[in-house]
Amino acid sequence: QLQASGGGLVQAGGSLSLSCAASGRTFSYYAVAWFRQAPGKEREFVATISGGGGRTYYGDSVKGRFTISRDNTKNTVSLQMNSLRPEDTAGYYCAARWAEVGTKAYEYDYWGQGTLVTVSS
Repeated sequence: QLQASGGGLVQAGGSLSLSCAASGRTFSYYAVAWFRQAPGKEREFVATISGGGGRTYYGDSVKGRFTISRDNTKNTVSLQMNSLRPEDTAGYYCAARWAEVGTKAYEYDYWGQGTLVTVSS
């Protein structure tokens, strides 16, 4: 099970940190990703991290502003979001898949319930 948290309302230029908490003893074998979906838009890849944390990939729209990290001792993955823009407003979802990282939503088997991020201008 995945539980996303940390969403909220922030002004443009501000920062927010999201957390994804997972249950289970094999968490370090799973790649974890963040996706987001704004109203009326398709789900968009944000970032992913390998099971050991050594590989990370980002969507073009968040490169240089967002940082994904994980703590396998706590079964958590974090998404630090800086320099937020109104276009970052969306529901943010964490997802997990066995072994390899991926950038497509259909590649992920397990999903959290989402947390809403609203960036005001």
